[in-house]
Amino acid sequence: MLWNQLQEQTIDLGWDFYGPVLLFVALVALAVPVWAAIGSAAILMLVISGALPLSLVGESLFHGIDHFALTAVPLFILTGDVLVRTGLSRKFLDVAEALTQFAKGGFGSATVLVCGMFAAISGSDAAGAAAVGRMTIDRLVESGYPRPYACALVAAGACTGILIPPSIAYIIIGLVLGISASTLFLAAVIPGLAILLSILATNIIMNRLYGWEGGGNISMSEYFSRLGAALKSGWYAFIVPGIIFYGIFSGRLTPTEAGATAVVVTIIMGFILGTLKLSDFPAMLVSSAKVNGIILPIIAFSLPLAQALAILGVPQGFVSAATSVSEEPWVLILMMILILMAAGCVMETTPNIVILAPILKPLADSIGMNEIQFCIMMITALGVGFITPPLGLNLFVVAGLTGESILKIAYRAVPFVFFMLLVTVMIAYIPAISTTLLPEIYR
Repeated sequence: MLWNQLQEQTIDLGWDFYGPVLLFVALVALAVPVWAAIGSAAILMLVISGALPLSLVGESLFHGIDHFALTAVPLFILTGDVLVRTGLSRKFLDVAEALTQFAKGGFGSATVLVCGMFAAISGSDAAGAAAVGRMTIDRLVESGYPRPYACALVAAGACTGILIPPSIAYIIIGLVLGISASTLFLAAVIPGLAILLSILATNIIMNRLYGWEGGGNISMSEYFSRLGAALKSGWYAFIVPGIIFYGIFSGRLTPTEAGATAVVVTIIMGFILGTLKLSDFPAMLVSSAKVNGIILPIIAFSLPLAQALAILGVPQGFVSAATSVSEEPWVLILMMILILMAAGCVMETTPNIVILAPILKPLADSIGMNEIQFCIMMITALGVGFITPPLGLNLFVVAGLTGESILKIAYRAVPFVFFMLLVTVMIAYIPAISTTLLPEIYR
């Protein structure tokens, strides 16, 4: 019904719209890289519609990535790589394990916590899944967890990579919609922690149901003794996230400056500790460049596509189509969540942001949704897609690490998806969750 309404309401779409859409779907189905599929669809749309002269496409591509804020993306990715190579990420695990040693499912909870700690530095979920998975999956199995569940736990915890600030996803959506990344980071603190707590709660519930991992029967004095020892041994690892959070949220550093500072400080700490050598740099830089090389071309090619869609009137047509189905705000919000969930299941976050954000934002505006709340809702809904087939990027990462079946991991991830969706719905319908920490002007 919505699709029929879209055809009726949108301004003279025809093959100007459907041709490029079919081309994009076909190329993605053929496993063509997403940036190439988006670029081909954008160029075809521009050729058919004449929305933008082809002579300006090159300029539009470079303009799309010529932003100071985007420099933060490779910097945070590189920080995560350096963090792993210096061994600082293992210090996070030691502290997290000491914090949760008394709880039922203690090491599982520690795994989720270290995912959150890693997310607060790298801003990347796949990097977090790989780094934490290598450290914890075998130990989770030794603690009594079934291997598919251990993989699902790491994959779910790593979803916080794009949900807990600083996050690459918030930098990108801020760039697309013209919103300050620092403001989005501040708004994402409570929602990101809520997702983290939902994953922790899910693991505790599953442990109580199946008894995989018992709690440690230790006295308070022994607990604080172990915690103190872990903090004494690894306190310096928290200097890096401390710099990032203090710098950004105090307003002293932009996200880009915070990322650059974090890279330099992490490298210096690696040299001081003797865990980082000059010979490590080529591999680190190549690894970071590969991840960055996936993200930036998507952003570049998505800009002319977004311009063509705007000229064709697709966002306005979508608003008209959606509101003709129902004008109830709660129905339209639910519709947006379902669209984002479906998109997150079949495509990566970056193309979803640059394509869907300009289309759905007018619909959110039409029902009076706060633009910051809309951004948080969108990223959170897309984040769930990292552990849902058929794409489920985190599922593929942990499956690659362990050789476990993706379907088995996805089955074990169902409880995490359920509770993460509950938090997503709460974010969508309760503005205070994402606006409480913001200055009055943004509420």
